[in-house]
Amino acid sequence: MDLLFGATELLGTVAFAVSGAMLAVKKRLDIFGILFLGVVTALGGGTIRDLLLGHTPPRMFYNVEYILVALLSALTVFFAIRLTHGQGLWSGNAADTLLTFSDALGLGIFAVIGTQAGIADGFGDNAVLCIFVGMVTGVGGGVLRDMMCADIPFVLRKHIYAVAALVGAGVYYFLCRLGVSSGISSMLGMSCTVVLRILAWHYRWNLPKAQNPQETKSI
Repeated sequence: MDLLFGATELLGTVAFAVSGAMLAVKKRLDIFGILFLGVVTALGGGTIRDLLLGHTPPRMFYNVEYILVALLSALTVFFAIRLTHGQGLWSGNAADTLLTFSDALGLGIFAVIGTQAGIADGFGDNAVLCIFVGMVTGVGGGVLRDMMCADIPFVLRKHIYAVAALVGAGVYYFLCRLGVSSGISSMLGMSCTVVLRILAWHYRWNLPKAQNPQETKSI
């Protein structure tokens, strides 16, 4: 099971690093900006999670393989766009779609992993803490990414995002409490978050706002 969670966490790291690097490309950042934003997006949520759970320094500083995976993923995006001159998969609507799917996958994976970390640290009886830590793990890297790009964090303004992380974290937590195997609980929790996030993006579902501004389609 530890091997499964390790492999899943690496997959989430790749997905979030790609989404961070893609946004950096859209913002026309240089190679350092692309690499840095990729690492922050991939590992920022886990860092916030570790601080909330009392792990200092955060795990990213002594599990260097996660930093290397994030750097390699972001570097792959840089060279792929550089070599294709920004054409094809990396441009226009295709780039937005790739960014959205990468972000949704990372969100689902880290929402579950954050919840699992809360349970593993002995807080399994505290549903609020475990689910909140799961949500923060999922959205934290994206919040830091958006702030560094001088944007209002995506989680606060557009489509169903943090709610999707909460749903996935909640599904995982309560299934585990009901005695469902961790593997099945993980898959169902991740799937709920990813599917809800993609549907919200595709159909432009939003939470109610005080105003009703005309919406333009974006990720």
